[in-house]
Amino acid sequence: MVVTEKLDGTNAGIHFSEDGQVAAQSRKRLITPESDNYGFAGWVHSNREELFYILGSGLHFGEWWGQGIQRRYGLDEKKFSLFNTERWWEPDDSDLSMNDRAEQSSLVGQVDAVPLLYVGTFDEAQIKLILQELKKEGSYAAPGFMNPEGICIYHTQS
Repeated sequence: MVVTEKLDGTNAGIHFSEDGQVAAQSRKRLITPESDNYGFAGWVHSNREELFYILGSGLHFGEWWGQGIQRRYGLDEKKFSLFNTERWWEPDDSDLSMNDRAEQSSLVGQVDAVPLLYVGTFDEAQIKLILQELKKEGSYAAPGFMNPEGICIYHTQS
């Protein structure tokens, strides 16, 4: 199983074609800077070149969270955190991961992956331990924020 921190923001996605054409979406609809969701489409379109460099072509789903969205996490800015942690950390044909490219960009700190809390065999005791640690330590995505939403569990055999 893979356990990540559940972020309380709004579900978002970025679609990049092979030639860099971009579209942004909320959970259920395409959005534009004129018909936006917490400023996500405007941010995507304003940062399209760097986002394409970081993410590459394909569909990229994550959470748009932070300032002015749901729990806010005490942040003065918004962030986009990808759900697919494996894809975020895995190097591609250029031997760079999305994380490596994000750290080379001006979007460092604005684009990342949801915090990875555990990877291993499915174990209910481990899940309870992770939840206790999250309650005690607070958010891993926003250190110092003591009211995190919870966890997401992805069972790799499903």
